[in-house]
Amino acid sequence: MTQIGQARTSHITILETSDLHGNMFPIHYANNHPNDVGLSKIATLITQKRAKEAHVIVLDNGDLIQGTPLAYHHARLDNEPMNPMVLGLNYLKYDGAVLGNHEFNYGMDVLQKAVRESNFPWLCANIVNEETGEPFFGKPYLIKQFADGVRIGILGLTTPYIPNWEDPKHIVGLRFEDPIAAARTWIQFLKEQEQVDVVVVSYHGGFERDIATGEPTEPLTGENQGYQLCMEVEGIDVLLTGHQHRSIAGAQINGVTIVQPGTAGVTLGKVDIVLEQVEGKWRIASKQSELLSVANVEPDEVLLTQLSTYEAKTQLWLDQPIGKLTGDMLVKDPMQIRTEDNALIEFINKVQMELSGAQISNTALFDNVSPGFPSDITMRDIVSNYIYPNTLKVIRISGQDIKDALEQSAEYFELAENGELQVSKSFMEPKPAHYNYDMWEGISYTLNVSRPVGNRVVQLDFEGEPIGLDASFDVVMNNYRAAGGGNYAMFQNKPVVKDIPTDVAELLAGYIMERGTIEASVNHNWKVIWK
Repeated sequence: MTQIGQARTSHITILETSDLHGNMFPIHYANNHPNDVGLSKIATLITQKRAKEAHVIVLDNGDLIQGTPLAYHHARLDNEPMNPMVLGLNYLKYDGAVLGNHEFNYGMDVLQKAVRESNFPWLCANIVNEETGEPFFGKPYLIKQFADGVRIGILGLTTPYIPNWEDPKHIVGLRFEDPIAAARTWIQFLKEQEQVDVVVVSYHGGFERDIATGEPTEPLTGENQGYQLCMEVEGIDVLLTGHQHRSIAGAQINGVTIVQPGTAGVTLGKVDIVLEQVEGKWRIASKQSELLSVANVEPDEVLLTQLSTYEAKTQLWLDQPIGKLTGDMLVKDPMQIRTEDNALIEFINKVQMELSGAQISNTALFDNVSPGFPSDITMRDIVSNYIYPNTLKVIRISGQDIKDALEQSAEYFELAENGELQVSKSFMEPKPAHYNYDMWEGISYTLNVSRPVGNRVVQLDFEGEPIGLDASFDVVMNNYRAAGGGNYAMFQNKPVVKDIPTDVAELLAGYIMERGTIEASVNHNWKVIWK
């Protein structure tokens, strides 16, 4: 606190991580090369800010406990020790954390254990007990009061779209309510009952509209209601966001200061608030947000030491031999992988078909850093290519649904002015969504992406004949897609013929280990043309 003339002032610093996705160490797990990511680097920035500022609040905005081999190994193979991500937040004395959608991926037992181990509260006002209507994880908000009397109210909210993606067994007993309504209720409570001077909303969700123009940037499904919160809910001073993995700072919407710190700990979100005491009450004089990069920041060696046992076990597991490959399954050009049938995608689809009994399958190349499989395959190769803890579902859909899904995937492409093929803006903004482009096995098809969107499927056959649009087909796909995730609404609420609850990464590893050697093959059942 400072005093300028007759005015007393107070400076508050809010630090936000979001979408850390299990990134503790500053490495690429595919090859252990250095990488400017991770909580160990963020930790150094937090320590530096606490040394300089008197009033610091540190929050995590969700998607903490899933996303790296370290997180997977702990959740699936060695869950008895303390959650390593929680250990990191405890070490840094976080003030609170918000539930993200990926917190549920490993099931309620893993999540509840992480919550119990936390020295900080987990916040969420809009995920409630289905029977009582009370916040399921105990606390909708927290109050941070400083020595000068300033009271900060921090409300946690989570995207309510989780039931559209998550395995129903992982969310039994939960009801996902509208964050807008929850915010109105609890912000009024914070102001009237808790008498807070500043309202901070930490929302695991992003922006469904352009933050400058308000124009929709994605289907208004209710997944990302950040713009709506700023425009329709009175009393929010700061909105911390995430989920979309965007880097946003230095902006306001309707007077609300906003920030979003990317993913994997590439940056730390920072909001500075200056309050001034006027007639005995604190009023906000200024507020602004920025992002602090971890590039060239040294990691916190104490934290790395505390996590070293977890990491050693993970690395040993990653180097476990699985089997051998004859032929080529390396990813050299991700765009080429997505334009013509290839051995890696065909292998994953054929494993899905063989294990499920379905005649048709789809899968994706999840990102552009997937390396493919070398000739000697280890667990590291499996989890570097299949990066999500997806399971499989066989759903019964129509030929028309298949065609509609192919049209949705075909929107991945657009032509540059020079006629070259490129990824469309709709799959790159607000964040790259390569995982939403599917490639299929069991059908034969051609996409002509020089044609208008919605009219790009120029050939679609099943067993050598044009597919019957009214006919029914059993198709195996990951649980995220089967629930309609990625704007595949045609798959929503379709009959589930078979549910395979084992993680796909485990299925792939088991398949290879059982055979010892696998062979790369390509049957050229699909292609993309644009000239």
